[in-house]
Amino acid sequence: MAPSLAASLDRLSHRLAELDATLADGSAASDPKRYRALSQEHAEVARVVAMAREHAQRQDDLHTARQMLDDASGDAELKAMAQEEITQAQADIARLEAELQTQLLPKDPDDARNAFLEIRAGTGGDESALFAGDLARMYTRHAERQGWSVEIMSASESDLGGYKEVVLRLEGHGVYGHMKFESGGHRVQRVPATETQGRIHTSACTVAVLPEPDEAEEVQLNPADLRIDTYRASGAGGQHINKTDSAVRVTHLPTGLVAECQDDRSQHRNKAKALAVLAARLRDKERSERQAREAATRKGLIGSGDRSDRIRTYNFPQGRLTDHRINLTLYKLTTIMEGDLGDVTAALLAAQAAEQLAELEAASGFGPTA
Repeated sequence: MAPSLAASLDRLSHRLAELDATLADGSAASDPKRYRALSQEHAEVARVVAMAREHAQRQDDLHTARQMLDDASGDAELKAMAQEEITQAQADIARLEAELQTQLLPKDPDDARNAFLEIRAGTGGDESALFAGDLARMYTRHAERQGWSVEIMSASESDLGGYKEVVLRLEGHGVYGHMKFESGGHRVQRVPATETQGRIHTSACTVAVLPEPDEAEEVQLNPADLRIDTYRASGAGGQHINKTDSAVRVTHLPTGLVAECQDDRSQHRNKAKALAVLAARLRDKERSERQAREAATRKGLIGSGDRSDRIRTYNFPQGRLTDHRINLTLYKLTTIMEGDLGDVTAALLAAQAAEQLAELEAASGFGPTA
């Protein structure tokens, strides 16, 4: 194991002991938010430490098996057993070292946050809006599979169904880290329901995934920079929603960014939701500008997350999904559209980890550990 990896694991072992002590003495229980954060950190650190202990155990097993091989002398059966254990232990050690390296890579501090997911119809007219509706359903189903909660913050429905624009809030552990790779352009190739001659059309939608800011960050919005308009909500919701000016639109004057919400009957709650979305968009704008400055000469394998990036194609006649960033092709489009994004997300996370490892090795001047 590389010295830097061993040192990192030693620090994690000390941190696990600190977390054990803090959670055991009950001092954090009076602050639910802090207690939840410490509990989540404890679970993550404990998982890595357990992996490190398994690695150490397999190292001991390898040493024992090599001694057995040396002592086997003319016992062919014992030699075969020892050699089999050596081969398996070496494979386990290599696998565990790779997993530990991935676990110890620098993490995006936003990964643990909830997220806003924005879907906008693009080229393709009504078919694009229908596809936006399909994407919203796919992400909602996926969130249900993950045990997350989903809330519609705002929606602009099209005449034939689907959405011109919809903003969802996803709440759960690690939502942003799981969903951040969905940002970009999504292209669909299929025969639209409105097509009478069976021709395949190509349409597109854009998706943006924004980490939800902390409450402390949300209140930093300067009221003087905001214009808040109320208007009568449209769409489904019964008589009440159309009789009162409960919908809220918030404009950030310095940047021109706009957020709106009409999902709730309460103007006050709609305003709070719109401000939360606006804060996320402003934070994302600052984040994107910072990343652009830091990586002006390089674009990562996974892409910038900009909506102009065409990241994925959904080909319905072939039942195929292709993620262009990592050249991933899966012929299981039906199950993917039902929310089964596990294979796609796992491949993207693995690609990101490989890219980070390559960058760290290049920066340190060392190659992969043997």
